[in-house]
Amino acid sequence: MRNLVCFHCQQLAEKYLKAVLDQLGQPIPKTHDLGKLLAEIAPFYSTVVHLKRGVEFLTDFAVDARYPGGRLKKRQVETALRWAERIRLECRTLLGLKPPRPKKT
Repeated sequence: MRNLVCFHCQQLAEKYLKAVLDQLGQPIPKTHDLGKLLAEIAPFYSTVVHLKRGVEFLTDFAVDARYPGGRLKKRQVETALRWAERIRLECRTLLGLKPPRPKKT
């Protein structure tokens, strides 16, 4: 289950970064390498450079998390969720989307 959560965090980041590239009218590379996607966005939005560590962390989950053999730790999952949320919020801002509504408790 933990592997699946991390895979989806990577996918969230990948789709949002590609959406920003699409809005910029840039070609969308066929890659799961989030660092490459971020590098394509950085010339247009220099503010994204603070996400570099997060995209590097999430990139390996595109493939590795889908295969058996490694079990991720709870801490890795929590970190993946935090980075996915940061990337999501940054990209939503760049895309001109409203911030998500606060979760009801």
